[in-house]
Amino acid sequence: MRADPPHRYRAVVFDMDGLLLDTEVVWQAAEEQLFAAHGTVFTREDKMAVIGTSFDLTARYFAERLGQPPEQGPALVEEMVLAMYDALQVEVAGRPGALELVARLRGRLPLALASNSPRRLVDAALATARLTDVFDVIVTSDDVALSKPAPDIYLLVCQRLGLEPAHVLALEDSAAGVASAKAAGLACIAVPQFAETDVAAADRVIDSLEELIPEF
Repeated sequence: MRADPPHRYRAVVFDMDGLLLDTEVVWQAAEEQLFAAHGTVFTREDKMAVIGTSFDLTARYFAERLGQPPEQGPALVEEMVLAMYDALQVEVAGRPGALELVARLRGRLPLALASNSPRRLVDAALATARLTDVFDVIVTSDDVALSKPAPDIYLLVCQRLGLEPAHVLALEDSAAGVASAKAAGLACIAVPQFAETDVAAADRVIDSLEELIPEF
């Protein structure tokens, strides 16, 4: 099913990492730093295994991959998050077309952010990118029991927007994000950053957010 023309929706929800902001390069550096500290090389396969997933899944993956007991997984994730937090204070760039699309939509319809990252990282990234006051609603992994691919984040976004999911458009870059949006009943346009990312479940797949600017 193809999504309706973007201008027909009553609100737009942006994912943050890899969709709105080019933070995947920052995550990559933090992940490489973590693995190096534990005597292992972080590979492309590792990246594809954890991109867009919840911290619970990442914790289990890291523990297994680094030969640690499962209970050490959360500590490994926290080690990575601390490195990520420090890096986000320095510089964060927008993905192609993202900041221009936000500027075009701001004031015309409600904007929301739906992120699997914890609030401290979201706040840091938005502050560095000077987007702190842009979004009417921000929902992070701290606000729900289950992160993407579960629908909880998007359901809470719609609740806080006061809109039915069918009237809201989600913009995502990962398989987990697309699954979350679709499970919650939103239309979803995917802008995958990596060719390996399976976003076939999205209503529409595009190469860049730049393509959407003329459609609003």
